[in-house]
Amino acid sequence: MSLSTEFKSHDVAHHFESAKQEFDACKLGMWAFLAQEILFFSGLFVAYIIFRMQHFEMFKYASELLDWRMGALNTLVLIASSFTMAMGVRSAQTSQKKATIRYLILTFIFAGMFMCVKYFEYSSKFHHGYLPAQFFDAAAPFETLHLYFGLYFTMTALHGLHVLIGMGLIFWLIRRAKRGEFHSEYYTPVEMVGLYWHLVDLIWIFLFPLLYLIT
Repeated sequence: MSLSTEFKSHDVAHHFESAKQEFDACKLGMWAFLAQEILFFSGLFVAYIIFRMQHFEMFKYASELLDWRMGALNTLVLIASSFTMAMGVRSAQTSQKKATIRYLILTFIFAGMFMCVKYFEYSSKFHHGYLPAQFFDAAAPFETLHLYFGLYFTMTALHGLHVLIGMGLIFWLIRRAKRGEFHSEYYTPVEMVGLYWHLVDLIWIFLFPLLYLIT
Protein backbone atom coordinates (compact mmCIF):
# COMPACT_ATOMS: atom_id res chain seq x y z
CA MET A 1 0.00 0.00 0.00
CA SER A 2 1.41 3.37 -1.00
CA LEU A 3 1.74 6.27 1.43
CA SER A 4 -0.87 8.28 -0.49
CA THR A 5 -3.37 5.40 -0.28
CA GLU A 6 -2.61 4.78 3.38
CA PHE A 7 -3.33 8.35 4.44
CA LYS A 8 -6.06 9.21 1.91
CA SER A 9 -9.09 8.27 4.00
CA HIS A 10 -7.77 10.06 7.06
CA ASP A 11 -6.46 13.28 5.51
CA VAL A 12 -8.42 14.07 2.34
CA ALA A 13 -11.96 15.44 2.54
CA HIS A 14 -14.57 12.96 1.33
CA HIS A 15 -15.66 15.08 -1.63
CA PHE A 16 -12.19 14.97 -3.21
CA GLU A 17 -10.84 11.99 -5.14
CA SER A 18 -7.21 12.55 -4.18
CA ALA A 19 -4.88 14.75 -2.16
CA LYS A 20 -3.72 16.42 -5.38
CA GLN A 21 -7.27 17.36 -6.36
CA GLU A 22 -7.89 18.78 -2.90
CA PHE A 23 -4.61 20.71 -3.02
CA ASP A 24 -5.38 22.23 -6.44
CA ALA A 25 -8.90 23.25 -5.39
CA CYS A 26 -7.70 24.73 -2.10
CA LYS A 27 -4.87 26.63 -3.77
CA LEU A 28 -7.24 28.16 -6.35
CA GLY A 29 -9.64 29.16 -3.58
CA MET A 30 -6.84 30.61 -1.47
CA TRP A 31 -5.48 32.71 -4.34
CA ALA A 32 -8.99 34.05 -4.98
CA PHE A 33 -9.28 34.91 -1.28
CA LEU A 34 -5.87 36.60 -1.25
CA ALA A 35 -6.83 38.61 -4.34
CA GLN A 36 -9.90 40.05 -2.59
CA GLU A 37 -7.79 40.79 0.49
CA ILE A 38 -5.42 42.80 -1.69
CA LEU A 39 -8.39 44.70 -3.16
CA PHE A 40 -9.69 45.33 0.36
CA PHE A 41 -6.45 46.89 1.58
CA SER A 42 -5.95 48.68 -1.75
CA GLY A 43 -9.06 50.76 -0.99
CA LEU A 44 -7.44 51.90 2.26
CA PHE A 45 -4.19 52.70 0.48
CA VAL A 46 -6.08 54.82 -2.06
CA ALA A 47 -7.90 56.65 0.75
CA TYR A 48 -4.54 57.34 2.40
CA ILE A 49 -3.08 58.76 -0.82
CA ILE A 50 -6.10 61.00 -1.46
CA PHE A 51 -6.12 62.44 2.07
CA ARG A 52 -2.36 62.87 1.97
CA MET A 53 -2.61 64.91 -1.22
CA GLN A 54 -5.31 67.07 0.36
CA HIS A 55 -3.54 67.53 3.71
CA PHE A 56 0.15 67.12 2.92
CA GLU A 57 1.56 69.24 5.77
CA MET A 58 -0.67 67.57 8.34
CA PHE A 59 0.33 64.08 7.18
CA LYS A 60 4.00 65.06 7.27
CA TYR A 61 3.63 66.28 10.85
CA ALA A 62 1.56 63.26 11.94
CA SER A 63 3.97 60.67 10.54
CA GLU A 64 6.72 62.13 12.72
CA LEU A 65 4.59 61.33 15.79
CA LEU A 66 4.97 57.62 15.10
CA ASP A 67 7.92 55.65 16.42
CA TRP A 68 9.66 54.31 13.29
CA ARG A 69 11.88 52.12 15.49
CA MET A 70 8.89 50.11 16.66
CA GLY A 71 7.69 49.87 13.08
CA ALA A 72 11.12 48.72 11.92
CA LEU A 73 11.29 46.13 14.72
CA ASN A 74 7.92 44.74 13.71
CA THR A 75 9.05 44.63 10.08
CA LEU A 76 12.07 42.52 11.02
CA VAL A 77 9.89 40.27 13.18
CA LEU A 78 7.45 39.62 10.34
CA ILE A 79 10.24 39.00 7.83
CA ALA A 80 11.67 36.42 10.22
CA SER A 81 8.22 34.87 10.62
CA SER A 82 7.86 34.62 6.85
CA PHE A 83 11.11 32.65 6.73
CA THR A 84 10.08 30.27 9.53
CA MET A 85 6.66 29.79 7.92
CA ALA A 86 8.28 28.91 4.59
CA MET A 87 10.57 26.46 6.36
CA GLY A 88 7.57 24.97 8.13
CA VAL A 89 5.86 24.36 4.80
CA ARG A 90 9.04 22.82 3.40
CA SER A 91 9.41 20.59 6.44
CA ALA A 92 5.83 19.36 6.06
CA GLN A 93 6.45 18.64 2.38
CA THR A 94 9.43 16.47 3.28
CA SER A 95 7.75 14.62 6.17
CA GLN A 96 9.93 16.20 8.86
CA LYS A 97 7.46 16.22 11.75
CA LYS A 98 9.71 17.72 14.43
CA ALA A 99 11.03 20.44 12.12
CA THR A 100 7.48 21.30 11.02
CA ILE A 101 6.37 21.73 14.63
CA ARG A 102 9.48 23.72 15.53
CA TYR A 103 9.13 26.18 12.64
CA LEU A 104 5.40 26.63 13.23
CA ILE A 105 6.02 27.37 16.91
CA LEU A 106 8.69 29.93 15.97
CA THR A 107 6.26 31.57 13.55
CA PHE A 108 3.64 31.73 16.30
CA ILE A 109 6.16 33.32 18.67
CA PHE A 110 7.18 35.93 16.10
CA ALA A 111 3.52 36.78 15.53
CA GLY A 112 3.06 37.19 19.28
CA MET A 113 6.08 39.49 19.38
CA PHE A 114 4.54 41.61 16.64
CA MET A 115 1.34 42.02 18.65
CA CYS A 116 3.27 42.87 21.83
CA VAL A 117 5.14 45.66 20.05
CA LYS A 118 1.86 46.91 18.60
CA TYR A 119 0.34 46.91 22.09
CA PHE A 120 3.07 49.20 23.43
CA GLU A 121 2.79 51.42 20.37
CA TYR A 122 -0.97 51.76 20.75
CA SER A 123 -0.62 52.41 24.47
CA SER A 124 1.67 55.35 23.76
CA LYS A 125 -0.84 56.83 21.29
CA PHE A 126 -3.71 56.40 23.74
CA HIS A 127 -1.68 58.04 26.49
CA HIS A 128 -1.00 61.13 24.37
CA GLY A 129 -4.58 61.35 23.06
CA TYR A 130 -3.71 60.49 19.47
CA LEU A 131 -6.98 58.72 18.78
CA PRO A 132 -9.10 58.34 15.64
CA ALA A 133 -11.92 60.62 14.53
CA GLN A 134 -13.96 62.34 17.27
CA PHE A 135 -11.98 60.58 20.00
CA PHE A 136 -8.84 62.59 19.21
CA ASP A 137 -7.79 64.41 22.36
CA ALA A 138 -4.38 66.05 22.02
CA ALA A 139 -3.05 69.54 21.47
CA ALA A 140 -1.99 69.75 17.82
CA PRO A 141 -1.26 72.43 15.21
CA PHE A 142 -3.67 70.83 12.73
CA GLU A 143 -7.42 70.52 13.28
CA THR A 144 -7.53 67.64 10.79
CA LEU A 145 -4.96 65.49 12.59
CA HIS A 146 -7.73 63.10 13.59
CA LEU A 147 -8.01 62.09 9.90
CA TYR A 148 -4.49 60.72 9.89
CA PHE A 149 -4.96 58.72 13.06
CA GLY A 150 -8.31 57.49 11.83
CA LEU A 151 -6.52 55.96 8.85
CA TYR A 152 -3.58 54.82 10.98
CA PHE A 153 -5.73 52.91 13.46
CA THR A 154 -8.01 51.50 10.77
CA MET A 155 -5.16 50.17 8.65
CA THR A 156 -2.96 48.86 11.46
CA ALA A 157 -5.87 47.42 13.49
CA LEU A 158 -7.20 45.53 10.48
CA HIS A 159 -3.73 44.23 9.81
CA GLY A 160 -3.40 43.28 13.48
CA LEU A 161 -6.70 41.39 13.23
CA HIS A 162 -5.25 39.43 10.32
CA VAL A 163 -2.19 38.63 12.44
CA LEU A 164 -4.41 37.32 15.26
CA ILE A 165 -6.37 35.17 12.79
CA GLY A 166 -3.06 33.88 11.46
CA MET A 167 -1.95 33.01 14.99
CA GLY A 168 -5.13 31.00 15.47
CA LEU A 169 -4.54 29.13 12.23
CA ILE A 170 -0.89 28.45 13.09
CA PHE A 171 -1.92 27.11 16.51
CA TRP A 172 -4.38 24.82 14.73
CA LEU A 173 -1.57 23.61 12.46
CA ILE A 174 0.72 22.95 15.42
CA ARG A 175 -1.89 20.73 17.07
CA ARG A 176 -2.42 18.77 13.86
CA ALA A 177 1.32 18.52 13.21
CA LYS A 178 1.84 17.02 16.68
CA ARG A 179 -0.65 14.32 15.72
CA GLY A 180 1.49 13.56 12.67
CA GLU A 181 -1.16 14.57 10.13
CA PHE A 182 1.22 16.31 7.71
CA HIS A 183 3.71 14.51 5.48
CA SER A 184 5.01 14.48 1.92
CA GLU A 185 1.69 13.16 0.60
CA TYR A 186 -0.52 15.62 2.50
CA TYR A 187 0.45 19.16 3.54
CA THR A 188 -2.37 21.24 2.03
CA PRO A 189 -3.41 23.08 5.25
CA VAL A 190 0.19 24.06 6.01
CA GLU A 191 0.78 25.52 2.56
CA MET A 192 -2.56 27.37 2.51
CA VAL A 193 -1.92 28.99 5.88
CA GLY A 194 1.60 29.76 4.67
CA LEU A 195 0.22 31.67 1.68
CA TYR A 196 -2.09 33.62 3.98
CA TRP A 197 0.76 34.44 6.34
CA HIS A 198 2.99 35.69 3.54
CA LEU A 199 0.21 38.08 2.48
CA VAL A 200 -0.04 39.38 6.05
CA ASP A 201 3.71 40.04 5.97
CA LEU A 202 3.51 41.67 2.52
CA ILE A 203 0.76 44.07 3.59
CA TRP A 204 2.90 45.24 6.51
CA ILE A 205 5.84 45.78 4.14
CA PHE A 206 3.64 48.40 2.42
CA LEU A 207 2.16 49.82 5.63
CA PHE A 208 5.50 50.42 7.31
CA PRO A 209 7.00 52.92 4.83
CA LEU A 210 3.60 54.44 4.05
CA LEU A 211 2.84 55.32 7.68
CA TYR A 212 6.25 55.55 9.33
CA LEU A 213 8.86 56.61 6.79
CA ILE A 214 7.30 58.78 4.09
CA THR A 215 7.26 62.39 5.30
